[in-house]
Amino acid sequence: MPGDVAVIIPTLRRPDGLRDALRSVFAQENVAGRLARIVVVDNDPTGSARDLVEGLQTETSWHLTYVHAPVPGVATARNAGLAATQALLIAFLDDDEVASPGWLTALLEGQTQTGADVVFGPITGRAPSAEPWLQPYLERFFGRHGPAQTQLINQPWGCGNSLMVRATALPGSAPFNTASDQAGGEDDALFAALSSRGGRFGWAADAWVEEFAPPHRATLRYALARAFAYGQGPSQTAAAAKDWAGVARWMLIGAAQAVVWGTGSVALAIIRSPGRAETYDRTARGIGKLFWMKGFEPHFYGARELARLEKAKA
Repeated sequence: MPGDVAVIIPTLRRPDGLRDALRSVFAQENVAGRLARIVVVDNDPTGSARDLVEGLQTETSWHLTYVHAPVPGVATARNAGLAATQALLIAFLDDDEVASPGWLTALLEGQTQTGADVVFGPITGRAPSAEPWLQPYLERFFGRHGPAQTQLINQPWGCGNSLMVRATALPGSAPFNTASDQAGGEDDALFAALSSRGGRFGWAADAWVEEFAPPHRATLRYALARAFAYGQGPSQTAAAAKDWAGVARWMLIGAAQAVVWGTGSVALAIIRSPGRAETYDRTARGIGKLFWMKGFEPHFYGARELARLEKAKA
């Protein structure tokens, strides 16, 4: 079926990362009959990525579409990308990711082999600017590893480096909930709803990408804020389903994790062990399960990220 897949790349003022991400898509092998278009969604109100995208059009024979989504927000950007294509299969790549040449082929083969509604691929994390003692932890944190073989899996991962069957995984014109624009988690909600409908998740073992953490993210503070948000996820998903017994169960689990890993963190901090980063991480995830309520969500996207960029430029 020719031209049945589109690659969507949301971006917000990351010209170098976007350039590398796009060129990695241009270099994809064995997808000439499948790739319908590449869609870049510029989430900067000023449209700062337009000239870069238009300039790169000369480097590829594939159709490269620029979409301006001026209201900053991760869900808004993903929905805008979907509105720009009618492709039956949607691959998502982030603007801090670089795909291997066989990435898209591996995702497509993974979907065919498993029949899954969403297929995820592995990620090699890179944090070149991190402090040496933190670098191994951060590269694991930003990475993603799964089974050695392509197969069905029980749990979903994040939206970056994924392939989705539009008809089943992305229902309606705006499947990503824009209430998640600032805090993220729009993919968690999407996948939870898909799972409740009997959807299936797959793993494409050869669909490798590298993810490069920029300096402001290659810090312990940022990683622990993300770990806290990840910890909130199970409790929030249960609350959204009004599964209050499930909320209570996750809060109990979180309390136990916070106590056990928090105690370990104190001990490792005293001896300045590099392993303390991992125990801090697990403590933060436990605390997140306890403080899942509205108002405690860290904001990583949209207006908050734009404000950070403006401050850095000033």
